[in-house]
Amino acid sequence: VVFPALALNYLGQGALVLSHPDAISNPFFLMFPNWALLPMVILATAATIIASQSVITGAFSLIRQAIHLGFLPRFEICYTSETQTGQIYLPLVNTILLTGVLALMLMFGSSEALAPAYGVSITGAMVIDTILAFEFVRRQWGWPALTAIAVLLPLFSLELVFLGANLFKIHHGGYVPILIAGTLITMMWTWRKGVSLLREKTARQDIPLSQFMAMVERKSEHAPVQVPGTAIFLTATPDTTPAVLLHNIKHNHVLHQHNVIMTIKTAKVPYVPEKDRYTITKLSDRFSLLELRFGFMDDQNVSRALVRCRKEGFKFEIMSTSFYLGRRKLIADPKSGLPQWQDKLFITMADSAIDPTEYFHLPPNRVVELGEQVII
Repeated sequence: VVFPALALNYLGQGALVLSHPDAISNPFFLMFPNWALLPMVILATAATIIASQSVITGAFSLIRQAIHLGFLPRFEICYTSETQTGQIYLPLVNTILLTGVLALMLMFGSSEALAPAYGVSITGAMVIDTILAFEFVRRQWGWPALTAIAVLLPLFSLELVFLGANLFKIHHGGYVPILIAGTLITMMWTWRKGVSLLREKTARQDIPLSQFMAMVERKSEHAPVQVPGTAIFLTATPDTTPAVLLHNIKHNHVLHQHNVIMTIKTAKVPYVPEKDRYTITKLSDRFSLLELRFGFMDDQNVSRALVRCRKEGFKFEIMSTSFYLGRRKLIADPKSGLPQWQDKLFITMADSAIDPTEYFHLPPNRVVELGEQVII
């Protein structure tokens, strides 16, 4: 329905401009008689509202996927439906969109002045979509490279012509979408680079989990005191001892009766079936390894996943279980590997991230946080 309607509309506008060149100022509304102008303005306003809602929803979805894939820090995500996991609301993103729209209104003043920015953004998105389509048909559909090129090259060439024509309007406002895209790319690049450097620095102090287990389970007068209950330690590297576990023994000199090393993986698929949600590996009488898997569009609700684990035989009592989280305070060091501006940007992004307790839906009265300082 939409494509034929748009095609007829654009062809009609083209025919009007060819017949009456003076109608180029506003060909859409000049196609209608005077009595139909008010209904068309109402219809166009309603269509604009619908389109804006689509943009907002798309921004929420893309940011959530970027968070789960590790390109951005964790932001607050509110779920507005009990049945549809895709119905979400991100307060920070919504505020940024509002600020951006108001800034563009004040900067350009009219929709006509905004046209160059719109043209660059649309044609740029078309070119990128075709490049992504090339990868998709090769990897997902198994097309040979030559077949994919033969099908997509004509479309790609036409889109490059459109993009090239719009690039002449960069100095008239076309720089705005390029500036926004460049800012987002810089933030994602900084976050990935900073997280990689942070892992590299903390890895220098890592102790293999097997070695740690052998040390603490050896009976000696220096062995930590055993306390009843279950402790769950969140970590991104399950083969090494979580830093928060080491800090707990260092400061409190205790080790729980049952200890679960839990890691959360984000799969490169939208959703992970419930039957594939978790894997439990018993390492010893006191240690177990729990891996939870979520799709990049799944709600990473750890509490709900643990309830399912419990039903499947993973025995623990939530009121005698403690969740241990590590909280790092990052300190900038210009000699550490990142430029100073990137250091500051990464630390700012890290500080803006939502608390892991809220993000993973952990019971707040069962969470213990231990902090450390890391120079980056």
